[in-house]
Amino acid sequence: MTDTLSKTKSSFYRRLYVAYLIDSGVASVPALMSTSGMPRRTAQDTITSLAELDIECQFQPAQGERHNSGAYRIVSWGPIDPTWVATQAALLAEALGYPPLAPVAS
Repeated sequence: MTDTLSKTKSSFYRRLYVAYLIDSGVASVPALMSTSGMPRRTAQDTITSLAELDIECQFQPAQGERHNSGAYRIVSWGPIDPTWVATQAALLAEALGYPPLAPVAS
């Protein structure tokens, strides 16, 4: 996956990777930015665009906090196999030029 990616492929990979990170507990925009190095707007836009792949992602506000505090969670992966995405996550990160993944606790 080290070849130059088309915009379509990089967008697809980014969506899968962000869904994986959210499902793994990296579930806020600041956490996504810290883990991947992606800009805030890219993280926000990618979360919004998950619905285009029929991946249902919901924001869960933190109780007693401002409306922007909380975390995202994947409600449904739709037609995407989350097991496949998990096994390919390191390759997706590499293809996108993101830092190597630290092991995620299950």
